Amino acid sequence: MEIVVFGAGSLGSLVGGVLAREHDVTLVARQAHADAVRTRGLRIEGSLEAEVSPAATTDGRGLEADLAVVTVKSFDTESIAETIATGSFDAVLSLQNGMGNEEVLASALDAEVLAGTATYGAILQRPGIVECTGLGKIVLGDHRGGHSDVADAVGEAFSGAGLETTVAEDMPSRLWEKLAVNAGINAITALTETENRAVLEPPADDVARAATKETARVARADGVELSNREALAAMERVAESTAANTSSMAQDLQVGRRTEIDAINGYVVDRGETLAVETPTNRLLAALVRTWERGQGVRDDSLAE
Repeated sequence: MEIVVFGAGSLGSLVGGVLAREHDVTLVARQAHADAVRTRGLRIEGSLEAEVSPAATTDGRGLEADLAVVTVKSFDTESIAETIATGSFDAVLSLQNGMGNEEVLASALDAEVLAGTATYGAILQRPGIVECTGLGKIVLGDHRGGHSDVADAVGEAFSGAGLETTVAEDMPSRLWEKLAVNAGINAITALTETENRAVLEPPADDVARAATKETARVARADGVELSNREALAAMERVAESTAANTSSMAQDLQVGRRTEIDAINGYVVDRGETLAVETPTNRLLAALVRTWERGQGVRDDSLAE
């Protein structure tokens, strides 16, 4: 299968690198990383190990492949959709954090859009080298739910390359569950500069559980069956299995980058307002992270919230 990974940073490089063991892969990455991959190849270290030589470029315009894998930050989804639209792809798979990415892609592209979740841990240590910090799995399927032959083919390709992959017909529910997990973990660990295990212990556990339960309530109001118990179990399970990991939002704060708060806790707040569901914990967490972003000069005050 011919595959292009748009946004080949940590997760994109890990997924793309593993896929390159069996498939024709192109990484669309920042200049230094693309140069290193072209010159020396891509090395995967940690829980997975491989040395592969995918193609690499900084320009994603005009590319053609069977599948586009999108791993850019949620606030870049609209611009990357415009870039993908200049080429030709049979399917597009979002492996992004937050909610709403698939709808943005579907509205801009004439291709089948798949939603996906990934629990592999990854850190781009330096150009050309990505570390797998924890094994996980990928779940993917049609972003609207239901059976998809394209999803079956993508799942087979991923599994064949060595990625633990499940094809699911209930992706809307799974996306809300992932949102509940991220809402409970990411902002708290980012603001407190702690690892994921922090949300399992006092005093952070009460805050994490409140944010998670609020997300589940909004999901149910939006027509998705996600009980508080299921959401809490998922959040705690992920926090336990990734206890020593640093969340992606915490990594963003560490290096002074804009975060995906708008598509995580901010999305819960916005959707809750639409559906008349109170979300005070998510509102507070979103406000704190947005305040940090403005203080760092990485957030535009004109952005809608």
